[in-house]
Amino acid sequence: MGMVDAKNMTPSQRVLAMEALWEAMCHEGIELESPDWHEDILNERRARIAAGETGFVTLKQLREQIGK
Repeated sequence: MGMVDAKNMTPSQRVLAMEALWEAMCHEGIELESPDWHEDILNERRARIAAGETGFVTLKQLREQIGK
C-alpha cells in the first residue's frame, strides 16, 4: 500500500481518512497504552472537579456558550 500525502488532502478528506483508520483499529482489538502524561492530566482534572474549581456542562449548554 502506498503512502498518502496528507498535505495535499482537503480537511474533509483528512477527517475521512482518520475515521477509516480509527474504524480499522477498533475492529482489530489492539490495546494501545496511553502515555503517562494522560494519567497526569486526568488526575489534575479530577482534583479540580473535587475542589469545585470546575465542572461539567451538557452539550446543549456548550452550544449556548459558543453561540451555535
